[in-house]
Amino acid sequence: MFAMILSEIKTILAGRDLKLTKSLGQNFLHDQNQVQRIVAAGELTPTDKVLEVGPGLGPLTEFLVSAVGEVMAIEMDRRLFDFLTEKFAATKHLTLIHDDALRYLKQHRDWQNWKLVANLPYSVASPVMVELAQADTPPARMVATLQLEVAQRIAAKAGEDHYGILSLLLQLHYEVRDSFKIPPACFFPPPDVDSACITLVLREQPLLPKELHTVFVKIVKRGFSQRRKMMLKLLKADWSEEKLRSAFEQLNISPQIRAEQVSLEDFARLTQLLKL
Repeated sequence: MFAMILSEIKTILAGRDLKLTKSLGQNFLHDQNQVQRIVAAGELTPTDKVLEVGPGLGPLTEFLVSAVGEVMAIEMDRRLFDFLTEKFAATKHLTLIHDDALRYLKQHRDWQNWKLVANLPYSVASPVMVELAQADTPPARMVATLQLEVAQRIAAKAGEDHYGILSLLLQLHYEVRDSFKIPPACFFPPPDVDSACITLVLREQPLLPKELHTVFVKIVKRGFSQRRKMMLKLLKADWSEEKLRSAFEQLNISPQIRAEQVSLEDFARLTQLLKL
């Protein structure tokens, strides 16, 4: 199996008069070694079911359909969807969906026993991963190529520069296992930023019961709504000062602390104490 090389990508685009849309984050990965590393990160087996978002011209899709039992690929661009339909016409275990991925994921909430393996369009990478993480049954593993800065935000810990809402919304459900950089030259057209592939694995033991997830999200979003302000003051918009001070005292958290210094585990414990 060989990944689609740069000359082939250019020939297809020119032959079909396909003009790429920057707003859709259309940067096609053509480096065979990087595609193979992404596939390897998925730890795929012949019985796996894999979701791919933004397949583009299908270089990653080719590897996926050769490795697993079922692939679903969601492509928003009608021109690319039509190309993929022709390219994979004989592939029986591939389902191609022409839709906005975020809209589709909001309507389809059961991804139990699925894996995400995708070179995500930069324009929707973060919301796609959050939507999957917050699904009724999230995927067992997510392997996603996205902007390096977004990967850093996902993996960040309390006190680190990139730590924030995205870190917490994903790490509540997933453990960050690995990541590697992908240079701009591996894509066509080359993006203006560095990229990275990050691997997330669903937690075996949830940090919170499902019924408390909405409270966790509320606390996190309120706490980071003004990063330079003390978190206790921000949370007073939703909880009484008495209840907040009692919870902070029980957790040995300073009432002067900012959200960026509060660990994932303490956010989870705070959720249990402040549950509505």
